[in-house]
Amino acid sequence: MHSARDLPLIVILGLALLQNLAAASGPPVKARRAMVVSQNALASNVGVDVLKDGGNAIDAAVATAFAMAVTHPTAGNIGGGGFIVYRPVSGEPDAYDFREMAPAKAAADMFLRDGGYDEDLHHYSHLSVGVPGSVAGLHLAWQEKGRLPWKRLLEPAIRLARDGFGVSQGLSDSLRTILPRMQKYPASVAQFSKQGVPYEPGDILRQPDLARTLERIASQGPAGFYEGETAQLIEKEMAASGGLITREDLRNYKAHRRSPLRGRYRGFEVISMPPPSSGGTALLEMLNILERFELDKLAFGSAAQLHLVIETMRRAYADRARYLGDPDSNPDMPVARLISKEY
Repeated sequence: MHSARDLPLIVILGLALLQNLAAASGPPVKARRAMVVSQNALASNVGVDVLKDGGNAIDAAVATAFAMAVTHPTAGNIGGGGFIVYRPVSGEPDAYDFREMAPAKAAADMFLRDGGYDEDLHHYSHLSVGVPGSVAGLHLAWQEKGRLPWKRLLEPAIRLARDGFGVSQGLSDSLRTILPRMQKYPASVAQFSKQGVPYEPGDILRQPDLARTLERIASQGPAGFYEGETAQLIEKEMAASGGLITREDLRNYKAHRRSPLRGRYRGFEVISMPPPSSGGTALLEMLNILERFELDKLAFGSAAQLHLVIETMRRAYADRARYLGDPDSNPDMPVARLISKEY
């Protein structure tokens, strides 16, 4: 085991395509050495076990993320992308960008039908799927900063997918809600229902196909997802259902290490994600605005406080829509100006 001083202080793992985040409140939770937080207790326990085995914060984040791909399929799956912001005990922080990318055949008008915007195409079709980044990004972070073997980090997720786990009330509710939209996807209905009947809390959900995919990733690294059998299966499904992703798209995907954004708010340093995430820029802009006001003199939830926060967010989100995007195709974004105190 390694000293707690060896553990990085902060790792924030953000997964894209998060849906319907349930807000939770309760008494503060404290830990003396380390803490793992996710939307699922089974996945969080996987991360804790990794720390107990001598892993560091990146190891725990990677293992937790893959476990979430099994236990929280509505949001934590490996078919999406995300970001990591990492602050070590000493030295400079890092940010990892593994956001999804548009397939090479994507076009500006592909979500239009009969001259108008089509919500179903945009949100619920194979056409809306981007090239996944999670596997590449998690592997890059582990490759540069992880400590335990790669296979060790995927073993718990493989076991959960193969042997199954008890469905929670939240997952049951989520799958029940989405089941009507799944009807046009027989494979999804077969995996996430009992022959069309919703899973109930306490039922055991097994995902053997996902287990086999995770096994390929464990043994081959990213090549087990972006090449070979998995890539072939993805391309076949896309071609059969109107999607655009090809094996070439998958093979060409690259995750990136970027410099995080840094700012200050009332004496605290704030470290957050740079573009293509818009969150860090918007957050720092909002904090810079709010720092000019005496928030502690406004009653929590009062009309005055809500008005101030809403107007602050409105300005930041207007700037987000106007200025922000992909830094690789739009390198001249005025991010430094947007997050400056003067602005």
